[in-house]
Amino acid sequence: MVRAGLTTERVVAAAADLADSVGFDKVTISALARGFGVKDASLYSHVRNLHDLRTRVALLAAGEFIDRIGTAVAGRAGKDALVAFADAYRTFALERPGRYEATQMRVDPEIVAESTAYHRTVETTGAMLRAYGLAEPDLTDAVRLLRSTFHGYCALEASGGFGAPRDVQTSWERTVEALHFLLEHWPSAAGEEADERDNGHG
Repeated sequence: MVRAGLTTERVVAAAADLADSVGFDKVTISALARGFGVKDASLYSHVRNLHDLRTRVALLAAGEFIDRIGTAVAGRAGKDALVAFADAYRTFALERPGRYEATQMRVDPEIVAESTAYHRTVETTGAMLRAYGLAEPDLTDAVRLLRSTFHGYCALEASGGFGAPRDVQTSWERTVEALHFLLEHWPSAAGEEADERDNGHG
């Protein structure tokens, strides 16, 4: 029997909040049920299993993540857009650690293909980078650079991994400025391939 007041949306939102409090990897059906004051079985009317629950949290978090980034970069281009994107990324990662961790979960490709949040993430990121004149395959390389830099920085900051006295905020600003410089002077993969052909290596 479905407990009155429980919906899939409430269950998933509560799981996302729990993730922010204790960590995404510690979100379980039992822990969530205790929070609602119900038996585990009551939640299986709303989610199939733990993997389904975590996938739903990942989708919810992805939507909230790109909402924040999209709002930040709206009407901006070039360096202004990059700074806004980066700051929104970092703020979300630090303020919503469990949700952010959920966005790193590997989700079934079929689910990703149907998710508007993931599509918007690709479109928003691509639009920002195309303003730097990047096209494939440079675009994918640049996305991977930004993602790995932002993720690594936020992970180290969240864990207290920066021990030097240098102000962390200042280092962040300099990091984003350096990324902007690199994006403006990106070494074109297409140009390298052409050079290889000209040199007889094609």
